[in-house]
Amino acid sequence: MAKIEKTDAEWREELDPETFRVTRQAGTERPFSHPGFPKTPGVFTCACCGAELFAQDNKFESHCGWPSFDATKAGAPVAETRDTTHGMVRTEVHCDDCGAHLGHVFPDGPRETTGMRYCINGVSIRFQPDDGAVET
Repeated sequence: MAKIEKTDAEWREELDPETFRVTRQAGTERPFSHPGFPKTPGVFTCACCGAELFAQDNKFESHCGWPSFDATKAGAPVAETRDTTHGMVRTEVHCDDCGAHLGHVFPDGPRETTGMRYCINGVSIRFQPDDGAVET
């Protein structure tokens, strides 16, 4: 798939201010500020371009304040970048199709699965139930 490139003005027209701040300016939403997502079968997509990123089966409750997943969906365009902001060394994850900042990944997830915790900003993703309707 071709990379999606838009100007900041184009993204601002399409996204609400908080989603723009988080996805286009590498912001972070406050912990526990995003309402929960349904627990029905479905997939989590990029809020900017709609790429499928995470399966419902990989979501787990980490109690960290952000949606958490133990793996990306097979073939998902999720890329990683070293992040040294705020005096920390972390691994940022972003949508490789459009460059949207999603959150960070840490090696402290469920040991019985992958051991990884993709800590994702709720405004960076949309839930699409298997019936096809999109929920924010």
